[in-house]
Amino acid sequence: MTAPSNRTKPLALAAVLAVLLGGPASAGHMDTLGSPPPEPVPGTFGDPTHFTEAGGEAIYVSVCTGCHMPGGRGAIGAGAYPALAKNPKLEAAGYPIAIVLHGQKAMPPLGDYFSDQQVADVVNYLRSHFGNDYKDPVSAEDVKASR
Repeated sequence: MTAPSNRTKPLALAAVLAVLLGGPASAGHMDTLGSPPPEPVPGTFGDPTHFTEAGGEAIYVSVCTGCHMPGGRGAIGAGAYPALAKNPKLEAAGYPIAIVLHGQKAMPPLGDYFSDQQVADVVNYLRSHFGNDYKDPVSAEDVKASR
C-alpha cells in the first residue's frame, strides 16, 4: 500500500476530528444494540499531527470507540462501522495493521498520527479483547514493515 498523499492527510485528520468531536456516533444515533452511543472521548494531540495516548486500551477508548463503540460491538448510523468483537478478520495480524495504517472505506488512514508502537498496541488490544483471543502479538517492527 502507498502512503497517503499530502492532499489526503488533511482529509484524514478532518475525518478523525469529526469522529472525536461527535461525528457518526453523535447524539440521536443508536448503536447496533439499540443503545444511545457514549459521549466521545477526544484523543490528545502532542502536536497537530500526532496522538499522545499510550497503550492499546487508551488508544481504543479515545480514538476508536466513537465509531466501533464500547466493547467493539460496531454501530449503524450515518454509516456502518463494523464490529471488532469476535471478528475473525483480526486473526491475520497484517489485516488490522493495514487498516489502521492505511484506512479502508469510512475508516481513515491513521498511520501518520500514530507511532509504530501505538499501532502495535491498539492492534494487540483489539486482537486480545472483545471475545478475540489471537495470541501472536504484533510488534512495532511488524508495523514499520507494513508502512
